Amino acid sequence: MENKNSKEENTNNKDNKKNNRLISSVKFTILAVILIGIFCIALTPRTLQNDTFYTIKIGEHILQKGVDMQDPFSWHENLPYTYPHWGYDLLTYLIYNLFSMDGIYITTCILSVVLGITLYFVNSKLTKNKLISFVITIGSMYLIKSYIAARAQLVTFILFVLTIYLIEKFLDTKKKRYAVGLIIIPILIANMHCAVFPFYFILYLPYIAEYLIACFSEAIVYRKKSIKQLKNKIKKLSKDEKNKDKIKELEKQLKELEEKVDKIKIKRTKELQNPYKIKLTKNDNVKWLILVMIICLFTGLLTPLGTTPYTYLMKTMQGNTTQNINEHQPMTLANDTEVMCTLVILLAILIFTKAKIRLCDLFMLAGLFYLMLVTKRQVTMFVLINSVVLNRLVLSTMAEHTKIRIEKVEEKITNIIGILIITIIMLVFSYYMVKNKLNDEYIDEASYPVQACDYILNNIDLGKARFYNEYNYGSYMLYRGIPVFIDSRADLYDPKFSGKEDDIFMDFINTSGIGKFYEDTFNKYKITHIISYKKSKMNMLINKTKDEKYEELYSDDYFVVYKINEVK
Repeated sequence: MENKNSKEENTNNKDNKKNNRLISSVKFTILAVILIGIFCIALTPRTLQNDTFYTIKIGEHILQKGVDMQDPFSWHENLPYTYPHWGYDLLTYLIYNLFSMDGIYITTCILSVVLGITLYFVNSKLTKNKLISFVITIGSMYLIKSYIAARAQLVTFILFVLTIYLIEKFLDTKKKRYAVGLIIIPILIANMHCAVFPFYFILYLPYIAEYLIACFSEAIVYRKKSIKQLKNKIKKLSKDEKNKDKIKELEKQLKELEEKVDKIKIKRTKELQNPYKIKLTKNDNVKWLILVMIICLFTGLLTPLGTTPYTYLMKTMQGNTTQNINEHQPMTLANDTEVMCTLVILLAILIFTKAKIRLCDLFMLAGLFYLMLVTKRQVTMFVLINSVVLNRLVLSTMAEHTKIRIEKVEEKITNIIGILIITIIMLVFSYYMVKNKLNDEYIDEASYPVQACDYILNNIDLGKARFYNEYNYGSYMLYRGIPVFIDSRADLYDPKFSGKEDDIFMDFINTSGIGKFYEDTFNKYKITHIISYKKSKMNMLINKTKDEKYEELYSDDYFVVYKINEVK
């Protein structure tokens, strides 16, 4: 009777512990989601970037005239435009039309929060922990804070994080719903931000590479080729009864070889279960993943843009724009302390601890690191995708070197004191991130010619004017309805896209950097008016020469407008 009671008590204790863990887990998840949401809103800038302005205007144009593959905003004639994120542009305009700039800002906050929460759940689901996932999510969002803006890339960040989740779940379970998700995502990317469509397939490569290496190593180690050759010889000789002796000899060799391979298999299985550093796994579901990837290759056609998802990135890389736009420049690690510190942590774990890494994770880490060095904007993908890799490495290190159990730490954190401490820390950190943005306006008048555009619209006949303007504020001008010389849709002005002899983009680069005499550019394009930053090199020269040809029409603290008069 006593034994029965003690068994019941043990069962009840176990059930109580399970319930307590479940309650702690739910509490921590709720706390994590709320704090991540607050932090992501704190990271979201209030001031709009230049791309947002042309996004609104293009969305309006699409709603009125559809995707016509022609630019309506520059005064250059017959420039073809690819509308690389037409879906995002249209949605952005609809939000703007209903809720003005407030709607744009709130939507960006929502997308930022969705990204943070998605990153947290993907990490926690794939690594089976919540605490480390929370810390890594906060760190990851902090590292990419410069890229949180009202741009199409914010949507694709979410889609790429989900892609990793769907790939890994499909490889684990082979369930069709994950395959369906993997097929839907590239369709969304092709219509929301087709410039990154090829990158979607890069995420498949580490898993495929690991599978091919596993198959190749098995074929060599287990001498599959030799066994197959012996079996083929026996099959051929068995057709003639005269070859009995040869067959027996070959069968003996085959048996010896198979016994030897069996011993190797046992030894290799033990080694693979407890590798020194790199885990190599042969997952046969990768074959089905390859099939899914092949299907996804054709999803780029499910867009009104034709073949643009397949050609856009290639044309961009062949053109001049990537060499002159800051975010496309190669990364200099010495100039990015935060990323450098992240790399040091990753390398320290890999080199100085007993943590083990999956081969596909190593490929993902190395591949995205290379892409990040080639172009600094890929720091976002390096951070977001490799957050899962870092998470696994941290957990592996803790398992090898400590006796700490994450579940117990989560239980302690979810008591009243723990919740108060972590909440205060995160609120202070969030306030630190948002305090300099509290008084920001949606449009920064030091960066965009708000008052100058007011003057232009009220005093200049736009039907006869040809403005020379600079790259960074061209998008704001077209947002105000003023035809531009150039704006931040760099591809539009590149001969690789326009098909024209004139390289408008490089003419601007050379003129603004005084590598080309500005009057040559003005004559070439028949410029009638100029709008310029007051501190630009060109404006300093115009002021210095005091050329009467340039009549100052308007001036404020940041911008100046000139009319070019004919010299008599």
